[in-house]
Amino acid sequence: MRSHYCGQLNETMVDQTVTLCGWVHRRRDHGGVIFLDMRDRDGIAQVVVDPDTAEAFANADRARSEYVLRISGRVRLRPEGTQNPNMPTGLIEVLAKDVEVLNTAATPPFQLDEHGKVGEEVRLKHRYIDLRRPEMIEKLRLRSRISHSVRAYLEGQGFLDIETPILTRATPEGARDYLVPSRTHAGSFFALPQSPQLFKQLLMVSGFDRYYQIAKCFRDEDLRADRQPEFTQIDLEASFVEEEDIMSITENMVRNLFKDVLDVELPAFPRMPYAEAMQRFGSDKPDLRIPLELTDVDDLMKDVDFKVFSGPANADDGRVAALKVKGGASLSRKEIDEYTKFVGIYGARGLAWIKVNERAKGLEGLQSPIVKFMEGVVEQLLDRVGAEDGDIIFFGADKATIVNEALGALRVKLGEDLDLYTAEWSPLWVVDFPMFEDDGSARLQALHHPFTAPSCDVETLKANPAEALSRAYDMVLNGTELGGGSIRIHDQAMQQSVLELLGIGQEEAREKFGFLLDALQYGAPPHGGLAFGLDRLVMLMSGARTIREVIAFPKTQSAACLMTDAPGEVSGEQLKELNIRLRQKAKAEKAEEGTAE
Repeated sequence: MRSHYCGQLNETMVDQTVTLCGWVHRRRDHGGVIFLDMRDRDGIAQVVVDPDTAEAFANADRARSEYVLRISGRVRLRPEGTQNPNMPTGLIEVLAKDVEVLNTAATPPFQLDEHGKVGEEVRLKHRYIDLRRPEMIEKLRLRSRISHSVRAYLEGQGFLDIETPILTRATPEGARDYLVPSRTHAGSFFALPQSPQLFKQLLMVSGFDRYYQIAKCFRDEDLRADRQPEFTQIDLEASFVEEEDIMSITENMVRNLFKDVLDVELPAFPRMPYAEAMQRFGSDKPDLRIPLELTDVDDLMKDVDFKVFSGPANADDGRVAALKVKGGASLSRKEIDEYTKFVGIYGARGLAWIKVNERAKGLEGLQSPIVKFMEGVVEQLLDRVGAEDGDIIFFGADKATIVNEALGALRVKLGEDLDLYTAEWSPLWVVDFPMFEDDGSARLQALHHPFTAPSCDVETLKANPAEALSRAYDMVLNGTELGGGSIRIHDQAMQQSVLELLGIGQEEAREKFGFLLDALQYGAPPHGGLAFGLDRLVMLMSGARTIREVIAFPKTQSAACLMTDAPGEVSGEQLKELNIRLRQKAKAEKAEEGTAE
């Protein structure tokens, strides 16, 4: 029905006859001449309709915002003084000969060029309107280009695109499963996959050697800006590889992607052990663009007359750390109070601080409600953090986990608020993760997942599991974890030992993933892989603030779809077929029966 997209028109096409299809972005009537801004997925073109083309003029006259039109006409240069150099098609316009109204439109719930004044709920309720915005079209176009670039690269590296099941069984992978009741197996449930983890390992056992998939994954967990209940992974796995092989393949993939799509040459990808990242930045995904670091001062605080510091400094699981902000002494008391509230979100009970006004004056040159308690160590403290006049020093003192989370988050917030960024892009590999973590429960938890290989043998692992490191690696970009992976366990005895250390006995292991344990008996090769969050990658590359902006039909933070009203109730007949009876309805039915009696 069309010869060109609106955004394809330019001055080289003057005097050509074109046919465009699209929506009325804007309509203007200037002295009997109607101007229509026609919009499609490629851009906007100005159409001029003169009254001497009577039928076309009549159709244009009744057209309103978001009407769907088909127009034919001649491309011409815009008159001098009316050209718009800021618009890709701003040098030309189309003089319409025919205007056909393909469909009318009700008044939209919001104007596309005024979306900023509209709440996200309204835009998500009418997502099909929101997606017409040029900004949204560009983000989804970028997403398509990213997917294409990734596929081309991996195919070129010998990876095969292989689909894995969506209906599978529940396995412990760190989050709650979405369950699907089975009609044909009463009382049994499928689970939607949290990742293709087990299936891609089975593909390695099957000898496919190099697998990839742009896969849908599902996790029933609390949401935030970079989480959705259903999300998309760039998933890959390879056989006969070690850590360096996977890291090299995927680093080159990301470099190629940024060059191909954004024409950006990424800087070097440094390596940083997990322990160092936590000590220096309080996070296992540090944003290296921010030139702020945590400094341990436990040893200086062990004997100070200030229990808020001395208590954690002498505790086995405690930490006292300082965060110096160059030039931060200019922060007001109100701003400091806001930062105190902010760290409280992460469990911190307060935020101690010292302003360095004139260091040469000793204690008199410092401003702080706590400095009187640290008279004997204050000079050593200032030396250790490298404090100068005009700086402020923030402190965290508590359990190490709380200090890391609170000061790590404060570091990022200060970087944003004070615009401390030193680069546009800062990639990083975080390596040498602990094999297990202690989350306060009665048994160890896998830091990544139960199929990650340890960097030691079975005997060493069993002798001291708390100190064991894993063969895992995470790629971080600008403080966001782009992807994580590991070398997997390919030996059945090792896998069984890891499951036992996690408190998963033989019976439970057989029940939940006996098929994997069986497969490991039949010549499983050494293998490893990595999974990237496609949504997060697109969010970063497009400059979006949340992944909801780069997903065509996202869920809200309460895991609901406002457009379709999902999740929703189902009929009693459907529930009966699935052998399900809702507790609330059952109670109501029982109450009614009692009333009738």
